[in-house]
Amino acid sequence: MCYDRYVSICKPLHYGTLLGSRACAHMAAAAWASGFLYSLIHTANTFSLPLCQGNALGQFFCEIPQILKLSCSKSYLRELGLIAVSVCLAFGCFVFIVFSYVQIFRAVLRIPSEQGQYKAFSTCLPHLAVVSLFVSTAAFAYLKPPSISSKSLDLALSILYSVVPPALNPLIY
Repeated sequence: MCYDRYVSICKPLHYGTLLGSRACAHMAAAAWASGFLYSLIHTANTFSLPLCQGNALGQFFCEIPQILKLSCSKSYLRELGLIAVSVCLAFGCFVFIVFSYVQIFRAVLRIPSEQGQYKAFSTCLPHLAVVSLFVSTAAFAYLKPPSISSKSLDLALSILYSVVPPALNPLIY
């Protein structure tokens, strides 16, 4: 969505060529393939962990931090590898989004009419708000210290970053 906004605002005359059906298919295939590989890595790691505290989670979502709490394995090296892969992917996406929005805001601020600026900002700011909600709640959920962890807080954060942003996406696009 970020690239779509970038092309529609910064290169409107080239929109049809830059975001044609072939480009959209390539971007969708890349997103699906990277998501599948990322999930496969996490699934393989999760199924290789021995569970010594049962297999019942106190949440609706079967998330990696909750499964790690059930594990009696002390395989920190595997966890560090997964964290490194996750950080690299997340940082790459974050840099791409920030770079795109810097270019978008530079282009919007060059629009001479206030109405044109308002229209451009009104198409970008909802997407930026949803991305910010997702990134901030996911980062807090995964990076918060264990001392402030509780089942209700973990559940609320899980809902905030896994249910709310996808539910808001149809409204902003």
